[in-house]
Amino acid sequence: MNPAVAPAAGVTRRGRRFASPLSRAFAAREGLDLLDVAGSGPQGRIVWADVLAALATSPAGGSAARADAGHNLTPFDAIPNSVGRKLIARRLTESMQQAPHFYVRIDCHIDRLQKLRADHAQRGKASINDFVIKAAALALKDVPAVNASYTEAAIRRYRQVNIAVAVALEEGLLTPVVENADTKTIAEIAQEVAALALQARSGTLPLGASRGATFSISNLGAYGVREFTAVINPPQGAILAVGAAEQRAVVVDGKLAIATVMTVTLSSDHRVIDGVVAARWLAAFKQHLENPRTSDVWGGGPAAAPEFSRIDAPETAA
Repeated sequence: MNPAVAPAAGVTRRGRRFASPLSRAFAAREGLDLLDVAGSGPQGRIVWADVLAALATSPAGGSAARADAGHNLTPFDAIPNSVGRKLIARRLTESMQQAPHFYVRIDCHIDRLQKLRADHAQRGKASINDFVIKAAALALKDVPAVNASYTEAAIRRYRQVNIAVAVALEEGLLTPVVENADTKTIAEIAQEVAALALQARSGTLPLGASRGATFSISNLGAYGVREFTAVINPPQGAILAVGAAEQRAVVVDGKLAIATVMTVTLSSDHRVIDGVVAARWLAAFKQHLENPRTSDVWGGGPAAAPEFSRIDAPETAA
């Protein structure tokens, strides 16, 4: 071989680098060109540690940045990822990759709920979301198969109903937990959620306040979102996505009327929950939300909600 044209150490005559299969696969996944990596193995062979070292010192910073580097002509601001944002990204990516999601949605008529809130407004404020939490908790007691999570050894069916409520922050989401939500009144839930949300936004949420959830609720209704699907927060088996409460035209007893309707979507892990089980849970949730009891709001005796029509003062189309 002519030394003048001999390849450099660790480089084949075709311009490829000698590299272990593991390091080659790692570099390909990260979008790293092996010609840019110095090998520390025998005869310049590239090993795993060489690829790791190259990524650590590379200004491109990995596959996503490298893919963007070739056409990065648009000015941008780089916002460093917080620890919380990285954790959210990792957990939700794992959830979508590992948990086979399926989605079931249902419309709930909440005029009875709204009337109950108005009739008892002088006793304190409870949001629609507080009623949603209570209805979800009662439905989890009715259909305990949804209050569960998957492990390789067994499906864990939880004895407590602990509901995580998503709270939006600048750097991401926090999910403080309302423990034993099925045993609490809506008034108690309202006070607890308000306190947890305030602590989350002020950075004073106690350690462990976001742990132990068996089910989650995400509500985007305040932003006018009609319906959406949410990603399950592992290891939980399901999450409820709640849309806006809005007046819609509906058919009641063969007549066109106006009702306050809210669409909710249940995301379920099919390893834990079957389609029929998800449908049963949504039916139970709808029943509890559409027919709240005064005792569920303030406690006391088993008195039912005041009697009035499902849709108050319906406007019949001409």
